Amino acid sequence: MSIDFSERLQKLPPYLFVEIDKARQEAVRQGRDVINLGVGDPDLATPDFIIEALNKAAASVENHHYALDAGLLSLRQAIANWYRRRFNVELDPDTEIHPLIGSKEGIAHLPLGIINPRDKVLVPQPCYPPYVSGTIFAEGKIIVMPLKAKNNFLPYLSKISELKGKGVKLMFLNYPNNPTSAVATKEFLVEVIRIAKENEIIVAYDNAYSEIYFDIDKPPSILEIEGAKDVAVEFHSLSKAFNMTGWRIGWVCGNSKIVSAVAKVKANIDSGIFQAIQLAGIAALESDGSFPDEMRRIYHERRDYLVNGLRNIGWKIDPPQATFYVWAKLPKKFNNSIEAAKEFLEKADIVVTPGVGFGSDGEGYLRMALTVPKERINQAVERLKKIL
Repeated sequence: MSIDFSERLQKLPPYLFVEIDKARQEAVRQGRDVINLGVGDPDLATPDFIIEALNKAAASVENHHYALDAGLLSLRQAIANWYRRRFNVELDPDTEIHPLIGSKEGIAHLPLGIINPRDKVLVPQPCYPPYVSGTIFAEGKIIVMPLKAKNNFLPYLSKISELKGKGVKLMFLNYPNNPTSAVATKEFLVEVIRIAKENEIIVAYDNAYSEIYFDIDKPPSILEIEGAKDVAVEFHSLSKAFNMTGWRIGWVCGNSKIVSAVAKVKANIDSGIFQAIQLAGIAALESDGSFPDEMRRIYHERRDYLVNGLRNIGWKIDPPQATFYVWAKLPKKFNNSIEAAKEFLEKADIVVTPGVGFGSDGEGYLRMALTVPKERINQAVERLKKIL
């Protein structure tokens, strides 16, 4: 019997991080000392007070059952309180917040709730892959918004207005940006909301890296912009802000109708977040903010070690203002990013992410994650010195 993948699956590009990890695992299996600057998974531990909250909650039998899809009201209230403190944004816990099993699944599920076959979706490129895969699963048509250095890795909003009346229904945006580390200003977001309203486009704003920033004011939420709730939702997560990547807890918030579309999709797919993890999430959201401060200090120090070290060996790199990624132009000796990433692994035992894996507009760059101690960063620089 022949079993073929669905047409949707066949349309998906290879999931880059899986392919990279296969190569890393093979190198480790061979006994090589690999420095992994590839996938953005924090190496720092989840704070003890969050782990203690989980341990206490996990021991209680009342948390061992199916969680409600909407999550605990106390979690939604904690999210609303955090948004009020952090962004001065008011959210209704009952209608404008829905917990997610990590923001990734919500981003991927959103198109299933609002996109019909052949609806057009604006996707930035380079980009986080689920914007693409979620659109493909919903049978939407992707329209690429190139992110170029000469425009500070922001999309050209004037070109979006030219698409009025051409079936564009959704626009994905992500700032601070993965992979480019670019930051959006409030002025830019005001223009986004104006254009979205004029053209009746839903905005899905991925703000997962809002708490990792250096030498700049705190990155904004799109929901700070007047009228944003008319057209926009924001995705957020505890993964990067509290080193909880494996815990899988995030949320979507903003326009109540769009939030309800995500909720309805999820009600037919999953059964909510393990309740003990929700209670641990509340502990994170209600904490005093000292942990994110310390986390930023560590990433800032690592950023400077890597950027200054690479500059000292002749690789000109602009330091990122946010996220824990360095988005670096290819050294001149390489023809493309896959060739460079392959040589880094084969000759220096260093894993980096080729820019083309985030879309064709990412070609010409490599992404390096600041998710190893500074001592390993120094080792990586010394190894690269030998091949560059």
